[in-house]
Formats: sequence, structure tokens, C-alpha cells
Amino acid sequence: MALWSILLDILQRPNPFAVMAELSMLVAPLWIAVLVGVLVGWSWRPKWAVLANQSDTAPVSSSFKLQLPSCISWISSDDSSSQPPPPTTLASDSSSSQLGKGKTSIVSTDDLQYLCKLVEVKDGGPAWIQMMDRSTPTMSYQAWRRDPESGPPQYRSRTVYEDATPEMLRDFFWDDEFRKKWDDMLIHSETLEECPTTGTMMVQWVRKFPFFCSDREYIIGRRIWESGRTYYCVTKGVSNSVPRRNKPRRVDLYYSSWCIRAAASKRDGQLTACEVLLFHYEDMGIPWEIAKLGVRQGMWGAVKKIEPGLRLYQKERGSGAPLSRQGYMAQINSKVSIDYLRTLENSSSSIGTSSESEIETSKGSSEKAQGRGSIPKVLVVGGAIAVACSLDRGLLTKALIFGVARRFANIGKRL
Repeated sequence: MALWSILLDILQRPNPFAVMAELSMLVAPLWIAVLVGVLVGWSWRPKWAVLANQSDTAPVSSSFKLQLPSCISWISSDDSSSQPPPPTTLASDSSSSQLGKGKTSIVSTDDLQYLCKLVEVKDGGPAWIQMMDRSTPTMSYQAWRRDPESGPPQYRSRTVYEDATPEMLRDFFWDDEFRKKWDDMLIHSETLEECPTTGTMMVQWVRKFPFFCSDREYIIGRRIWESGRTYYCVTKGVSNSVPRRNKPRRVDLYYSSWCIRAAASKRDGQLTACEVLLFHYEDMGIPWEIAKLGVRQGMWGAVKKIEPGLRLYQKERGSGAPLSRQGYMAQINSKVSIDYLRTLENSSSSIGTSSESEIETSKGSSEKAQGRGSIPKVLVVGGAIAVACSLDRGLLTKALIFGVARRFANIGKRL
């Protein structure tokens, strides 16, 4: 390698001062490039990354106005970012409760229709671009991404777990109390409201971010529909009366829903496996191009760590461990017929239809975001260095670390 030859040539010189001088001249441009990339990457602040506590009507003079990054928390005198917010007193039988009044509109049949169209690839969105196809003896995983004309990147994944039932997966992903055992980003969860009739819930999450970033708060509405042994689980950010604080930072745009159903085992073809189709997107305040940088090559390293949590959950449930409140609520489902689901899927009230051919399997497909110009590489690389060197928790952040590390390793090989 050229770089290795240069280093050997420098180290073989007899004068140690000359060696130090040569090494400094070799390393200095690299450090300058890194620092410039970090500074430029942090200073780039498009309109969609403006702090949530700023007024929506406040003028933004320039998308590239230099300013300090919003996630540098040590500058603020408020040191409560690592503390979960105080409990919110929104009882399910309160007169002000959205669910207590019988209103389940926070998660309605419109959301079920949207999820059905996503499952059947009839939502009219852009084509899905395949990112990966990996497997272990007890799990297989496929993932796709697409870039809508507006909004953050959207992800679709299909995971098949061997020796698992749809009911077990349904309870597993709904159980916030147990989730803390396998999701190391979740530091606080609380049920704000619940409807014992439909199973609709409003929950509050706080997810841990690195020491210089504010933690993220989510107010999530969720509900499950059942058709046979197929479960349509909708979770999304909802409007609410929970007071907004500077820290943790509220994430308003959040969608994470899945369809759970039995699948054929790759061992014998019997329906002893379980398929989970997940659709996810959110705006955490991290530039979208940076988020996409590491996901392609790094997601698998994070995804495969979910299965140990599932197997532990199966073991505890099998041993007769008591069901948590969230696990109990996961079993209250709104039942719908297959004919009704087909009506929703084929309804023209949405933005059009598309066919299964829109799921692209070619890994060489273009990744250029539709309707958006490309971002200079110095911004992407600089921001990625700053993010990937610090975000060390959670599915997306771990994927960023793994992906960025591999990308720079490949660069080193080419040298």
C-alpha cells in the first residue's frame, strides 16, 4: 500500500526530528480536513432541523446560517437533560382525556388503511430500494429504503423469526416494561392514557442520546387491529396536551408500524415461524443524508441484537412470569374481517396505487433523493464523523457507527 510505504520511508530516517517533522506534515492535512468537515457539518442547519421550541412562524433567513449545533447541551445551564420528565397525570377516566371520552381518533381506521396499503405496496409512494438481505439459523432479515419528495427517509423491513408465534411478537414489541431489557436507548416510558375497549394507548417515551445531545421525547398513540392471526400494530406521534419542554427535545414526526403474521419455517415449511413487516420513519433532528450514510452497511449489526431479547421474553413467558400492563393491553385488539381489509387496501381515498414490482431488489439502484439536490460530501462526511463518533445507543445510531466505520475502512484499503 502506498500509505504504508510512505510511513516506512519516514520511519527509516536517522534523524528523529526529521521523522517528527515528516509525520506532522503527513498527518496535519488529515486533521485539518476532519476539523473542517466537523465544523461545516455541524454548522449546516436546514429548515427542518430547527429546534422544536422555536416558533413555526419564525423567519429563517438562510438554511446555511452558521450557528452552534442544537444538540450541544453543555452550553446550556439546564443540566436536567438526562433526567426523565415528571410523571404526566392524564388518567384514562379524566374528563379531559381524549380516550376517556370515547375518542379513539388519535389512532383511527385511516391509520389502519395506510398500514394496509404499505403492507400490500399500494400506498402510491416511491419505489423501495433494497438495502440488505441477511440471515442467521433462526432469523432472516431484509430491508428497503425510499426517499419521498418531502420528509425523512422511509424504511421497510421484513424479519422472520423461527419458532415464534404472532401473539408472542405482538406482546413483545408492545411491552415497554420489558423493552428496557433489550432496548438500551429507552430510559423512560409511561402510559398516559388507555382505552380498555379498543386497546388504544397514549404513551410517553424518553430515549437516551449521547452526552452532548438532548434526549428525545416521544408522545405516541398506538393501537392493534386483528384479522385472524394477523396483527396490524400502529404506533405514531400524536398531538397531545403534555407540556413541551426544552429538554428532552420532543420528536413530533414519528411513525413506526408493523404487520405480524405466521410464516413458513425455512426448515420444514410449516407455519412455525413469524413474519414482521416494519415501516418506520422519524425526524430526530439529524440530517437525513447523514442518517442514510451508515444505515445501508450497519443496520444488520444492530438488528440481529433484537432476537436475544425476544428469546428471553419467550423464556420468561414460558416460565409463568406475570404479564405487564402493556402486555395485557396488547391483547385488546379491534377485530376486522379480511373482506374489510381488502376494501381498505383497494380504496381510492388514498393517493393512488402501485404494484409489487415497485419493490426493487437491485442493490445498484439509484439512491438519489427525489426532489432534493445532493449535499456536498464535506458536509456529509464532517457531520457523519461527529455523529458516528458519539452516538452509541439504539438501532439507528448503532447502524450509523458500523456503517461509517466500514466506509472509512474501505477508504483505507484503497490507499
